[in-house]
Amino acid sequence: MTESRQVDVAPSSPTLPPEGEGSASPRLSAIVTRTGDDGTTGLADGRRVPKHDPRIEALGTVDELNSCIGLLAADGLDDDVGTLLAAIQNDLFDLGGELALPERPQIGAEHLARIEAAVAALNADLPPLAEFVLPGGSRAAALAHVCRSVCRRAERRLTSLAAVELLEPGPGKYLNRLSDLFFVLARTLNRRGGHDEPAWRGPQRG
Repeated sequence: MTESRQVDVAPSSPTLPPEGEGSASPRLSAIVTRTGDDGTTGLADGRRVPKHDPRIEALGTVDELNSCIGLLAADGLDDDVGTLLAAIQNDLFDLGGELALPERPQIGAEHLARIEAAVAALNADLPPLAEFVLPGGSRAAALAHVCRSVCRRAERRLTSLAAVELLEPGPGKYLNRLSDLFFVLARTLNRRGGHDEPAWRGPQRG
């Protein structure tokens, strides 16, 4: 186990409804509602849209990313990494809230700064890259690469949505930085666990 710099990232709180908007009542009173049986789903502003709507595709992929992070976090990681992942999961919940209710921006400069600081802290303990890195090594590092690739897909879904609807820049910038974080985190997890990084060997001929 190599010595590593601890990542200091305080988790953000999920967005709560304002006073007078259901804050005193349970959030989910019924799980099975049957309202989506016609292939539509509801947004926070009351609109119903098809489940293949670009906004729902973006929301669903962010949700998938959050689930992948939960799987990574359950892998018995160091406390600083667990704290970092918990903060990211809360951020992604807020990001999904912004996608569901775009007139209420929730991802701002402080979120971006926190991710950039975490990337810098993790990367400071890593050797320079000599070759392209293949996903793999330890199980935790491989899961971090899954998170990275799903994050990239979420970013692509967001750009597809931005092509048809006006979006605030915060969510896209956040996902762009987050995929970088997962790349650096994968390298960190391999290094902390004493695993070699799988490297691309170049074109194989013959």
